[in-house]
Amino acid sequence: MARRENPEINAGSMADIAFLLLIFFLVTTTMDVDSGIPKKLAEKTEVKPPIVKEKNIFQISINSNNDLFVEDAVMELKDLKEAAIKFIDNGGGVGNPMPDKEAGAPCDYCKGAKDPASSDHPNKAIIAVESDRGTEFGVYVAVQNELLKAYAELRNRLSQEKYGISFTELDQAFKDSGRKDEALRKKVLDIKSSYPQIISDSEPTDVQ
Repeated sequence: MARRENPEINAGSMADIAFLLLIFFLVTTTMDVDSGIPKKLAEKTEVKPPIVKEKNIFQISINSNNDLFVEDAVMELKDLKEAAIKFIDNGGGVGNPMPDKEAGAPCDYCKGAKDPASSDHPNKAIIAVESDRGTEFGVYVAVQNELLKAYAELRNRLSQEKYGISFTELDQAFKDSGRKDEALRKKVLDIKSSYPQIISDSEPTDVQ
């Protein structure tokens, strides 16, 4: 009796199938993208920086133990946003010239205490952040986040008062227009120039 041979499996197309599966997973798989702090880094320039009054600087320091100091006084992170708003929105003097004004003028939209010992105007208010080499990055990010919340709250308030819509919604509407709507562009620039984000980060040092 003749020996019966087992039928062979045709594996010629297995490589093609594996390649197609690889392409499928590459196309359908999503990858996590780390998000950072939305800030524009300062560009190197040869221009001599202007002289800034000490009262227009809001000094924040974080030491190696992650303790937060604001104007040389210990502060809890939860209180930082309100302290920053109070400083930025003080309106105690005259600001730098704005797009719709030829010369500097008092802040007519600020709702602060107008303390002459604090910041003159939102466009002169500088927030200076100094960290230690031993400061945890998470703490540094949390501080920056509270500062951005302060600016967001002030911008949303002013935009709501002037245009009946929060700045978050206004900015999103401008983005949805493909950044081509000139009317929305002017409104966005108006709010941004009224409360410009002026946050200065110094190189990490040994903060006591």
